[in-house]
Amino acid sequence: MALNNWLNSHKSYRFQLRWGLMGCLALVLVAIITGPYSEHIEFLPDETRGWYYWQLPEPSTWAFITAWVGYAAHQLFHWWIIFRARQAHHKEGMGYTSGLHPINVLALVGNAFFIGLHILQTKLFYDGLAQTVSVWSSQFSVIFLLVVVLIMENPRRGLFFGKRVPIKQTVVTCLKRYHGYYFSWAILYTFWYHPIELTPGHLLGFFYLFALLLQGSLMFTRSHRNRYWTVFLESFVLIHGVVVAYLSPLQGWSAVAMFFTGFLSMLVVTQIHGLGLSQRVVGSIIIGYVLVLLGLIGSGVMSWQQPLRIPFGEYGLVLIVSLLLWGALALIARGRVQLRTETG
Repeated sequence: MALNNWLNSHKSYRFQLRWGLMGCLALVLVAIITGPYSEHIEFLPDETRGWYYWQLPEPSTWAFITAWVGYAAHQLFHWWIIFRARQAHHKEGMGYTSGLHPINVLALVGNAFFIGLHILQTKLFYDGLAQTVSVWSSQFSVIFLLVVVLIMENPRRGLFFGKRVPIKQTVVTCLKRYHGYYFSWAILYTFWYHPIELTPGHLLGFFYLFALLLQGSLMFTRSHRNRYWTVFLESFVLIHGVVVAYLSPLQGWSAVAMFFTGFLSMLVVTQIHGLGLSQRVVGSIIIGYVLVLLGLIGSGVMSWQQPLRIPFGEYGLVLIVSLLLWGALALIARGRVQLRTETG
């Protein structure tokens, strides 16, 4: 009862994004201090692209139970937070604020608790969800998250150098209304998929996930809509992808160049055009981008096709997802009309 009264109150708590980022760094530091996690484990050799290296050579029942129960509890908690926040926004008039609503405070505290729980779970049992599900499911969950962002932002910043593509407004409205539930699943599923590890790639990845969880805890705040912050979240995958590719024994400089130029292309072609930058600044960025590409291609580090692979994949998925969702929404709308006709 007391919790419900507090959540229903119109209190506002001071907040700045840099405090949230400091909290993300603090959680990474906790993970580092709690380690090491796998010194006693002799991993199976990493031989194929579809193989996930960071898992026990023999599955453990307790690792399976603790990973899935921890993930399920975290997921249900965060979905409830989103539902409760949307309910307060629509029924109780909770508006956007420069600070934090009580529901935001509860989300931040709850997510910090579950992050600590996963750190402890890794320390004791190690395995995440990786023993049960494919590594591709984790990777594609985040890829589709980025695709949904591109669709939602199309009316505001366009898709190609500030130019919009004709995506149905019903699709954009649907994604804006319900994207939180999918984003929550993609982030938490990926977080619990991996055990906590201390490699640079893991630590960067967990910092990124913590930052995304921070964003997912700031619903109905002005920070949630801060465009520099959201572009930082979109483009951080460039840093993470480059570092992971560089550290992977199965990938060389070609893969590093592909991730770097691919996500840099997304930044230059789409993401910077929602920041309100002057034409001179945007033009300078584009010129610098072209010079970087010419230098890398001319030096033989990569071919001209490599900078296109990631953008072609992302923009292609924008088209596919938009069309499929538009078709699904049209069928649902038609079904509702038929139902009203039959019952009327």
